[in-house]
Amino acid sequence: MEKFDAIVIGAGHAGCEAALALARTGNRTLLLTLSLDAVAFLACNPSIGGTAKGQLVCEIDALGGEMGVNTDKTLIQLRMLNSGKGPAVQSLRAQADKIEYHNQMKLTIEKTANLFLKQAEVIDIEETTDNEKIVTTAVGSKFIAKVLVFATGVYLKSRIIIGDYTKDCGPNGFSNAQKLSDSLKKLGIKLLRFKTGTPARINGRSIDYSQLEVQKGEENIQNFSFMTKHKVKNKAVCYLTYTNLETHKIIKDNLDKAPVFSGLIKGIGPRYCPSIETKIVRFADKERHQLFLEPESLSTQEVYIQGFSTSMPVDIQEKMIHSVKGLENAEIMRDSYAIEYDCIEPTQLLPTLELKGHHGLFFAGQINGTSGYEEAAAQGIIAGINANLYLKNQEQLVFKRSDGYIGVLIDDIVTKGTNEPYRMMTSRAEYRLFLRQDNADLRLTEIGRKVGLVDDKRWKIFLKKKKDLEKIFEIIKTKLKVEEIKDFFIENGENTPKESMSIKDMLKRSNIDAFKINKKFHVFDNFSYEIINEMNISVKYEGYLKQQLEEIAKFKKNEDTLIPKNFDYKKYHGLRLEAMEKLQAIRPLSIGQASRISGVSPSDIAVLSVLVKKFKQEN
Repeated sequence: MEKFDAIVIGAGHAGCEAALALARTGNRTLLLTLSLDAVAFLACNPSIGGTAKGQLVCEIDALGGEMGVNTDKTLIQLRMLNSGKGPAVQSLRAQADKIEYHNQMKLTIEKTANLFLKQAEVIDIEETTDNEKIVTTAVGSKFIAKVLVFATGVYLKSRIIIGDYTKDCGPNGFSNAQKLSDSLKKLGIKLLRFKTGTPARINGRSIDYSQLEVQKGEENIQNFSFMTKHKVKNKAVCYLTYTNLETHKIIKDNLDKAPVFSGLIKGIGPRYCPSIETKIVRFADKERHQLFLEPESLSTQEVYIQGFSTSMPVDIQEKMIHSVKGLENAEIMRDSYAIEYDCIEPTQLLPTLELKGHHGLFFAGQINGTSGYEEAAAQGIIAGINANLYLKNQEQLVFKRSDGYIGVLIDDIVTKGTNEPYRMMTSRAEYRLFLRQDNADLRLTEIGRKVGLVDDKRWKIFLKKKKDLEKIFEIIKTKLKVEEIKDFFIENGENTPKESMSIKDMLKRSNIDAFKINKKFHVFDNFSYEIINEMNISVKYEGYLKQQLEEIAKFKKNEDTLIPKNFDYKKYHGLRLEAMEKLQAIRPLSIGQASRISGVSPSDIAVLSVLVKKFKQEN
C-alpha cells in the first residue's frame, strides 16, 4: 500500500488548486482523477471570471494559486464587465481556450514536485484507528494518507438527461463515480441531489455572423494574475443574439417533453443559471432572452451558446436553435443536456472546509453544493492550505467575510447551507467596495506568504507594488498652478479652480481621473496601469472606503468573540428551542458566525453572548 501525506480525489478546478497547494508546501500528494482528459476541464462555458467570479480568481492568485496564471496563459479574449459602473461591481471575464486551459493546467501538475497524478476511480474510503485514511480504487489498488481532500465535482452517481434519454456518466460523456457516494454515507455524511446543465455546441462555419452583435475584448485592463507582466492580446470575438417569440412558442408547445417539468429530473437546479425552458415559464412577460456565442478554442470551430441550456429532446433543441437570428442553419455538434449528481450538505463542514467530527477530511468544490469553476477553485486552495496546516499541526486558516469573496463564499455555504447550486454574486458581499479584484494582492498576498504558498518571485512583485504605491501617493500631493490646469478643467466640463490644486484634489472631481491627468501632464508615466488604477480608486472612493473599514472593524469584534468548542447549547436556558437546535447542529466558531445562521435572531445572539461570557468565566 503506497503511502502519501495527502490524497486529493478529483482533478477539476477544486482538486487542481488543492493538490498544487499541498504539493507546493512540501507534502507528498496523490491526485486521483477518473480521466486524465478531464483535468481542469471546462465542462460548461469556455470562460473564467465574470461578475464576482473575477474577484475570486484574483484572490486565488493573490494566495499563490494557479487559476489566474493559467487563464492569462490561455485566454483568447479579456473583458471588464460592468466597466460603466463603480469598481465594487466591476469584474474581469476571459474567454479561455478550452483545450489549452486543460493542457496547460495538466502540464503544470505533471511538472510540480511532490505531486503525483493518476487515473483511477475511487470506490471506498476507510478511516483507521490512528486517524489515517485508506483509499481503494475500482481495480483494487489501495493508497493511504494522513489527509484526504474530496473534490469530486458533479461526478458522484451523475447521469445526463436529454428528453426521455438518460445515461449514467459525467459531463461530456466522461466516466462517473458510482460507488463513492455510498462510502460517504457510510461515514455518516448527508447527501443532496442537485442538477445543472450545459447548452449545445454548434459549428462556427454554420453561423451567420452578419446578423449578430459583435462583442470585442479589451486590452488596457488588469490581468487575472499579478504574476503576468505582459499585456494580453485578444485573439477572438464573441457575439450576441436573442431568442424571440417563435423560440418561446416552440418551448411552450413542448413543455410536456421537458424533463425539468415532466418529473424525470429529480435534482434541484440553479436559480441564477436556469434552463431556457425555465426562463420562458418564470419570465413569461419577456419577449426575448439574450444569448452569448462563445468560441471554445482557437483549434476548433465549436461555439458555445451561453444562456440556452436545456434538456429538451434533440429534435426540439434543433427547432429552438434554428429559430434564433443568425442560427437558422446552425449545425449542432454537441447536444445540450442536464446533469444530476450527488453532493453533500455543506453545513457539515467547518469554515476550514474540514468535515466536522472527522480529522483530516476536507471537501471542496461542487461536492459542497456550489456551482462554477471559480467557486470550486477558491474552495480548493483553502482546502489545500488547511490540509497542509493540519499535517503540520498548525492552526488552520479561517477566512472572514471581510477578508475576501472567498470568505463570503465559504461562510455562506457552511453557515447557511444551500438548497440549490450556490453561485457567488457581488450582492452577497457586504464589503464589496473594499473587496475589489484590483487590491486582492494587497489584501491576501501576506496570508499566502505566511502559509507557504507565495514564493520569493511573487513576494518580490508584491513588495514592488507596495513601494510603487507609496511613490504614487507622494506624487499626488503635488500642487499644480491654476494656469496649468485651467484649460484641462474646461475640457473635462469642470469648474475652473481659483487657486493651485493638488493632484489628489483634482482626482476628486467627477469628470477627472488619473488616466486623463496622466495623458495631459505625464505625471504617472513611470507607473503601470495597475498602480495608477489602484491609486485612482483609493482617492475617488476615499470617504466610502473609510466608512466601510469602520464597518469591518465592528464586524470583526463579533468574529473575534470565539465560542469554545466544548460549549453545550442544550445545557443553558434562555435560548429559543429553534435557535438552540440550529446552533447545536452548525456549531459556529464565533458569535459573528452564529448571528448569520438562519433561524437565529438578534435576541438569541444577545443571550448567547452572555452565556458564552459566563461559560468562559466558569472554565
